[in-house]
Amino acid sequence: MTLLITVIAAVISTVIWYTSSKARELKTGVLLYMFWGASLMWLVDAVVEYLEAGAEFFTPSASDMLNDTFLGISVVALALVVWVIYLLIKDPSGTLKSNILNRNNR
Repeated sequence: MTLLITVIAAVISTVIWYTSSKARELKTGVLLYMFWGASLMWLVDAVVEYLEAGAEFFTPSASDMLNDTFLGISVVALALVVWVIYLLIKDPSGTLKSNILNRNNR
């Protein structure tokens, strides 16, 4: 489930990055790299778990699926938080800088 959630997030962020120049200005490339990296990590994890568990890998319990869902949502939320912090630090549109300068000039 974590793999599925992060792949969906990666595909959505990639489509947004590819179709919108404003999204590229807002550094969504960083976000899509995080999602694709997480997807690759979960893919490797799934392959290793399949090699260890065999066919049992395809019959997870309901509690395991629920835990994986929460983990996938947490990964997406953490990536979004990191991206917002990155945006605040880089300030690509200069919004934060202009607000701080305007506040100091009052």
